[in-house]
Amino acid sequence: YQTLGKLSMKISVIIAAYNATQTIAAQLDALYQQQCSDPFEIIVVNNASTDSTCEIVKQYQAKMPYLRLETASARQAPGYARNVGASVAQGKYLVFCDADDVVAPGWLAAMSEALSQSDFVAGRADYQKLNSSFRQYLEDLEGNGVHYGLFLPFAGTNNLGIKKLIHDMIGGFDESLRSLQDVDYCWRVQEVGFKLQEAPDAIVHFRFRSNLQENFKRWQRFGYYSVLLYRKHLPMGFPRWIVLKGLLAIAAIPVKFLLRVRDRESLEKWWLNCGWCWGYLLGWLKLGWVKPAPVIQPNPVRFAASSMARSQ
Repeated sequence: YQTLGKLSMKISVIIAAYNATQTIAAQLDALYQQQCSDPFEIIVVNNASTDSTCEIVKQYQAKMPYLRLETASARQAPGYARNVGASVAQGKYLVFCDADDVVAPGWLAAMSEALSQSDFVAGRADYQKLNSSFRQYLEDLEGNGVHYGLFLPFAGTNNLGIKKLIHDMIGGFDESLRSLQDVDYCWRVQEVGFKLQEAPDAIVHFRFRSNLQENFKRWQRFGYYSVLLYRKHLPMGFPRWIVLKGLLAIAAIPVKFLLRVRDRESLEKWWLNCGWCWGYLLGWLKLGWVKPAPVIQPNPVRFAASSMARSQ
């Protein structure tokens, strides 16, 4: 790797980090070992951590001169942290991964190759390497690669790549969403005309939450912020029946218990569904009157420049 000027930088890897002392070293080790012929930088954005995350990153900077540490301390929100990283990124491609996962060998080269052919891409996940008590139902719930069926395709920001011009065009991530900002981001990119493509060779080892309680909280957040997400995209064609389906799912909880719970795994899966339903109910009670952030329509001049993104 050679330190290159802003105009020569091709890829900016952006990692939003909050209290990642226990995991970020493994991710940085994996990134250090990446083989990629294109010039790249790694930007870790410290999002108001209270542990030793920054100290660990600074230790790695000694052997990784292309590793940058930025600060996003105004509030704790992953979308905000990623926007800060994107705002200082020098690369033409933005590639997002998480501080608690581990990229597989060849990941960065695969993302670079995919972005040379497409505007917006998502890799795939391996769920077994980092999860000693692996549960198949968690993988089933999480899905893999590009997700289809709800509205427009989407993928998680733990393995997502986009041309910077397009990120800037749509205004980045919605910082009002503390969860599901990746789904919203994917939908908004597609609503202005860019398809989400899968990069099957770009693999990230995904780390589940450590216990059932943490997974329950995660799915509760999904349900809670689904309320804002759905309402935000109704004017863009989001199906109203899905909003109703979410409410009906709450009433169906006892029925699902009787029909589907047969063992420990099915019980845990039902419990996580309870978490989503509880969050969805709370979301309507607390956020049902809150006006969602509008979908930002790109400036016509900048949107006309989208053809440039396809040639970069």
